Amino acid sequence: EYEEKTGRAHKPLSPKQNVRKNLDFEPLSTTALILEDRPANLPAKPAEEAQKHRQQYEEMVVQAKKRELKEAQKRKKQLEERCKLEESIGNAVLTWNNEILPNWETMCCSRKVRELWWQGIPPSVRGKVWSLAIGNELNITHELYDICLARAKEKWRSLSTGVAEVEGEDAGFSAADREASLELIKLDISRTFPNLCIFQQGGPYHDTLHSILGAYTCYRPDVGYVQGMSFIAAVLILNLDTADAFIAFSNLLNKPCQMAFFRVDHGLMLTYFAAFEVFFEENLPKLFAHFKKNNLTPDIYLIDWIFTLYSKSLPLDLACRVWDVFCRDGEEFLFRTALGILKLFEDILTKMDFIHIAQFLTKLPEDLPSEELFTSIAAIQMQSRNKKWAQILAALQKDNREMEKGSPSLKR
Repeated sequence: EYEEKTGRAHKPLSPKQNVRKNLDFEPLSTTALILEDRPANLPAKPAEEAQKHRQQYEEMVVQAKKRELKEAQKRKKQLEERCKLEESIGNAVLTWNNEILPNWETMCCSRKVRELWWQGIPPSVRGKVWSLAIGNELNITHELYDICLARAKEKWRSLSTGVAEVEGEDAGFSAADREASLELIKLDISRTFPNLCIFQQGGPYHDTLHSILGAYTCYRPDVGYVQGMSFIAAVLILNLDTADAFIAFSNLLNKPCQMAFFRVDHGLMLTYFAAFEVFFEENLPKLFAHFKKNNLTPDIYLIDWIFTLYSKSLPLDLACRVWDVFCRDGEEFLFRTALGILKLFEDILTKMDFIHIAQFLTKLPEDLPSEELFTSIAAIQMQSRNKKWAQILAALQKDNREMEKGSPSLKR
């Protein structure tokens, strides 16, 4: 009105000026908003309301400071724990490198080493310890790996060009079977630890994984490639050089339990499941009864765990810690770990039906805590009526053989 009366032209504010004007009235923080006086065109705040708002603001500031202090204390604690962990790992590395590895034969079974082993092997020495613990009963050399790899590459070339090659030990395996196995390897490599993106096409370990799996199919054409092998080979590649990973891989798969599963020896697999159930009932009778009531058999969840040695089912760092003790204790620890997992989630599982139990066990929680799981595993007793795992398994195998001999139908 004043501008119209004085004859001055009214100029609208530019967007920038408008923003700046608005910012002049913007409080420094949203919490400080309650301290602002009301605009001039509104009645002023009563003194009681202004006092109340000041108190509210002060309370908010106190709460914010408390939160900041709590978070700072949490960060400090995490930092202290991380430093403590790094220090303990550093000390463990020195112990392994300076005391244990140079005197492996005499120290590997000592109480001190077994306790260190249980706590987890430091990543920098893990590969060396695994190699020594797995051993090389097959006497595989680096040269043999090179020969098997060269043979695998030759077969890949012949299959890609459509040239059939049937000779010697491969006479019982058709080109179609070998090609199917080759395609399965390609498919499985892309599905191996997809979150890491290091084994997929173009990744740094794609060709290495492909080479080890291909070389193994030539080394053991009677076994060939079976789904699950890629995860085992991948874990070994992350901890060992290529040729040493192949040696460990071949010897690991040659163990009785792995060979029973990868060759799909149904009779022996059922024996392992039966032995597992003996200790399941012994350690977790309530959950065992619940599983029986819901007709939930061990094969539903155990096969995937055993086939990949938990590398697909557990977080990778936790799976490696399971591998540590598996290399120390052998196949028994695979089944003890399974019972540890069931014990850890016993309360949850007893409230579930068949479908939900199967779904839960085939996809375990991704944030599974390492220490809690190993505490649970430690509580599992691998002894039933004064008999250990190996004795129970041997007795069941003997019964199975006698039953097969005495049953003509089973013979057929």
